[in-house]
Amino acid sequence: MVMRPRVLLADEPTGNLDSRSGGQILELLDVLHAEGLTLVVVTHDPGVGRRAERVVVMRDGSVAQRLRPEELS
Repeated sequence: MVMRPRVLLADEPTGNLDSRSGGQILELLDVLHAEGLTLVVVTHDPGVGRRAERVVVMRDGSVAQRLRPEELS
């Protein structure tokens, strides 16, 4: 049983949620990150991406760009 993972992988954590539920998930991820958990979040939502410390854009399985979160459109 895993009790205190160091990394959490989140694939489209807000993808099929209404905005209220999605906001609650993002708040939970913020708390976990503040507690020291490393998050790897995959998203197509620029609003979610802008919350990150680092952004890596992938295309066709390869790194296409490394951006600052504020550079996302």
